[in-house]
Amino acid sequence: MTLESSKTLGGIGAILLFIGVIPFIQYLWVLGLVGAVLILVALNDISNYYKARGIFRNALYGIIIGIAGIITAVVVAVASILVNLSNIKDFISNIYPGWNGDWSTLSGLTPNTSNLNPSDILPFVTGIFLVFVAILVVIWIFAIISTLFVRRSLKEVADKSNVGSFGTAGLLLLIGAIIPLLGLILMWIATLILAVAFFSMKPQEQQNPTMTSSPPPPTV
Repeated sequence: MTLESSKTLGGIGAILLFIGVIPFIQYLWVLGLVGAVLILVALNDISNYYKARGIFRNALYGIIIGIAGIITAVVVAVASILVNLSNIKDFISNIYPGWNGDWSTLSGLTPNTSNLNPSDILPFVTGIFLVFVAILVVIWIFAIISTLFVRRSLKEVADKSNVGSFGTAGLLLLIGAIIPLLGLILMWIATLILAVAFFSMKPQEQQNPTMTSSPPPPTV
């Protein structure tokens, strides 16, 4: 695969990733997933082009760590729910006094909130809050580590290609991962900058054109 096709593949992938993270649109995340795969394929080809395997290796490490973070967050969520299952059942039993513990029978019961008091609600709310915090902390830590490797990859691409936008995109991704919530906007902008960076790449022979000069006149 040539550099021209690789940069086109990476640019399209970055655009799909930019579109795929738009919230509130169902199934749009599939485009983001496809975009991430295209970027990874493009970086693999670019690393071969520049003979710098660190470009692909760091990007791959970043993707793997990101996936591991998602899996870990799911495991933490499930484990936290199981730990707080007794509090959840107690809370539901207060709302549905006739509940026998069978989850399938809940839809046929009528809720009764007259028996609820703050002491009944507090353990349930606390458990849900702790689960939410645990998931956010896990995602935050893995996101920082993941984007650190991605930044290394993009920084090397910037050095090899003389396209500084790659370094800018990598830096914004890392800063976005460090800053909670608002950092998501920076990461979203970074994907657009990454698309521009891919489309701005030029072959090596066009990066540093040699200056031709006429030979000096012969001496007499």
